[in-house]
Amino acid sequence: MASTSQPLRGKRACKKIFWAVFPHACFILSLVIYAFLGALMFSHIEGNRKVNLSEEYRKFLQSLWYISRNLSDNMTENEEIFKDKIHTLLNTAERDWFVNPKDIWTFFGSLFFCCTVFTTVGYGNTYPVTRTGKYLCMLYALFGIPLMFLVLTDMGDILATVLSKSYNEFKKLQSKILASKFCSGSTCNKGNELKSRAQSKVVINEPLTIMELLKSQAGVKRKGIKYRNAEIFEMLIARENEHTKPARNKSVERWSSCPELARGKTMCKVIENFDKIGKQLEKFDVPIVLMVLVIFVYISCAAAILPNWETRLDFQEAFYFCFITLTTIGFGDTQLEHPKFFLFFSLYIIIGMEIVFIAFKLGQDRLIGLYKKVISFCGEKKMPSKKVYPK
Repeated sequence: MASTSQPLRGKRACKKIFWAVFPHACFILSLVIYAFLGALMFSHIEGNRKVNLSEEYRKFLQSLWYISRNLSDNMTENEEIFKDKIHTLLNTAERDWFVNPKDIWTFFGSLFFCCTVFTTVGYGNTYPVTRTGKYLCMLYALFGIPLMFLVLTDMGDILATVLSKSYNEFKKLQSKILASKFCSGSTCNKGNELKSRAQSKVVINEPLTIMELLKSQAGVKRKGIKYRNAEIFEMLIARENEHTKPARNKSVERWSSCPELARGKTMCKVIENFDKIGKQLEKFDVPIVLMVLVIFVYISCAAAILPNWETRLDFQEAFYFCFITLTTIGFGDTQLEHPKFFLFFSLYIIIGMEIVFIAFKLGQDRLIGLYKKVISFCGEKKMPSKKVYPK
């Protein structure tokens, strides 16, 4: 029996782990599928569009030809004028005149665009041009942004739990180290003796016997023998049902005869896991300075790795780019030469956004607490002092 019960226990443990991880994996998988579907959609719509050379493009070429023709041989005299004219003319140019859409809207380029949409970064380097693409971009963001925030909240709970436990363990370790430093041998021994004495004086309350129970019932003694015997018999039955009757789990018996009910309880547990999303993040309480330090270290690690494939970026530019990305500001002033490599860095972006989200939540809670203190302080100052009149 023992050999057969161990595999069953292992299977049950695996099922519990699976159904506990299932809600988190479901959110992440749905976000990945949503990003891939968006990449296929935008690469097909924007990549296959036809570029029509408009009248503005013809005027642009005509102006460029006119400027180049009127240049004198002595370039030094007209250099500043030439720069101003070229700069003004290039500002009127559109990118679609010089770039093939298929080169921009590849699958990885479209996937990168989708990531910038539902993460609300929006660099502005890649954007839809067609009317259909713009409408679909709005619809895509309408469903993608809530899904992304749901993933951030869910994964934020896991990170909050890990950070809270790590911080609590660190505080326990720190208190033990301080106690070992400031605690001498004699005082520690006295404390141990006091603990042992306190433990020895602990009395375990056992359940009363039927005789002790009857003695405590004063009203039973006053009654006649027949009534007293009937009440004694009822007490005996109640005591037998309460203490000797084994606790039966009817639900377990039903599951053994009807496996569908076991699935029902499993589904209820999964639904409870969905209902608990965001609860751990509300209980999270860690010093804000520690979170700022975690963000700084996290961004510094990425800033040290990113220049390996983005050769135009140094450590400072990469640090700035990662900060602008994780805070979802996304100016777009720093452009990536190899966005497909940065897509493999998407897990870093999601985890980093969760850390920044937790830090913002902590900062928000601290600000609310500060506002409460300020308002209560101002209220106490403005409250008129109570005058005591003699009786």
